[in-house]
Amino acid sequence: MLQNFSFFLGLVFAIVLLIMLANKIKVAYPVLLVIAGLAIGFIPGVPHLHIAPELIFVIFLPPLLYEAAWLISWKELWRWRRIIGSFAFVVVFLTALSVAFVANYFIPGFSLALGFLLGGIVSPPDAVSAGAILKFVKVPRTLTSILEGESLLNDASSLIIFRFALIAVATGQFIWLDATLNFAWMIAGGIGIGLLIGLVFKKCHKYLPTDANMDIVLSIIAPYFMYLVAEEVHSSGVLSVVCGGLFLSHHRHSFLSSTSRIRGFNVWESLSFVLNGLVFVLIGLALPEIVDGLGGVGVSEAIGYGLLVTAVLIVGRILAAYGAVLATYIARHFITVADASPGYKGPLLLGWSGMRGVVSLAAALSIPVTLEDGSAFPQRNLILFITFVVIFTTLIVQGLTLPVLIRKLNLKPTIEKVPEETLHSEINLQLAEIGLKNLREKYTQELEQSPLLRQMADKWEAGIHLGEEGRMTPEIKGIYVQILDEQRKWLIAENKSQQLLDEAIIRKHLHRIDMEEERLKLL
Repeated sequence: MLQNFSFFLGLVFAIVLLIMLANKIKVAYPVLLVIAGLAIGFIPGVPHLHIAPELIFVIFLPPLLYEAAWLISWKELWRWRRIIGSFAFVVVFLTALSVAFVANYFIPGFSLALGFLLGGIVSPPDAVSAGAILKFVKVPRTLTSILEGESLLNDASSLIIFRFALIAVATGQFIWLDATLNFAWMIAGGIGIGLLIGLVFKKCHKYLPTDANMDIVLSIIAPYFMYLVAEEVHSSGVLSVVCGGLFLSHHRHSFLSSTSRIRGFNVWESLSFVLNGLVFVLIGLALPEIVDGLGGVGVSEAIGYGLLVTAVLIVGRILAAYGAVLATYIARHFITVADASPGYKGPLLLGWSGMRGVVSLAAALSIPVTLEDGSAFPQRNLILFITFVVIFTTLIVQGLTLPVLIRKLNLKPTIEKVPEETLHSEINLQLAEIGLKNLREKYTQELEQSPLLRQMADKWEAGIHLGEEGRMTPEIKGIYVQILDEQRKWLIAENKSQQLLDEAIIRKHLHRIDMEEERLKLL
């Protein structure tokens, strides 16, 4: 590992350059990273990397899931719980079932258990890929929320199917009673352990004398605790991380200071950036080793199997999306639904947003090389190759065409009737009124005596009277940024010219200007 350290450093640098290129040409960065990893893997002299499954599952998966759980809105997750639940559990199971029957019928030597194993591996779509694509195009918040919520839960359901299929292949039998009890424990244990550990970490943040640095370290440790403890007792580590992350995210303002929240957000954004980049490059780098292990199956034949499974996944997801629409139309006669007329465009987009990624690769790599009796695990290398073809094809085909499809569909918001800028203005107005009311009712004497408090009151009152006219336009933001830049230049020049001036003071003012510039992005 140490002799390849410089290679990994160069790899991280290449990832940054590739993501910059992807942003420049407006292509989802997972697409470029997988292609780059594939190209790098075939360069002579490049170190032959053996990707251990625990590297993906233990090091990469917990923090990526945890960060996703912190970013998602619990309110939106609950609002769209029916369709998210159906896609995360029902659709995943039906997808695995479809892949199992197709593989069993078309691929020689594939039993139904092996088909379910492959189905559990390739059934969960990857949230990172869809998120990277959706940031370049404008879609209704509704669809984004559904995709984000689905991605949090489908990993857990698919890995549960994968685990049971693995047991069936390894033992040659499937006991329904044991499977049902184990399934219930994996769900209940994963949820319970995640919430319990989340509660423990919440108490640590709240009652121990931590600062921002300690809070960030605790937040990095938390997902690993949740995952490892759950896996140790044979429950779902993925579900544990998701539930624990959702719990802590929902209560973040009750135990974290504003400093911890701001710094933590920046640290997690950078950490997630590096981990996601490495994962998608590793997917490409894994191919040479997979091809070498195909054995008696020809590469062209294996590619054909992979494309067949990919077609089943794409068609099955689109049919499932329209099935969800049909269920919504039926359900609106009996219960109140959030959106009774989703139309045909939304399901098509939802169905096409099914790129596969890191979870599928990790699951495939975790298949043991041998069975308990020492014999080779049946079809392991072919499963690995089919998984790679599925990931590569969905990323390239769906990843490159999804932005075009979104623009062609020209989706209109179904729930968000009020423009986002108007909502921002209304909330700012209400906040100004609350601030002014509290100052005048609770701090009357201080308001009369303090010029600074009167200045704050005047600022809020001006905002209330100006209303929509007081909204900061892009032109005003540009002027303000230029003024801040001039202030920054003066501070730097002053620091150079005044040799006796403490630079720590200058740095505090520079940090304040940086924070003010960041605040402008939220206005």
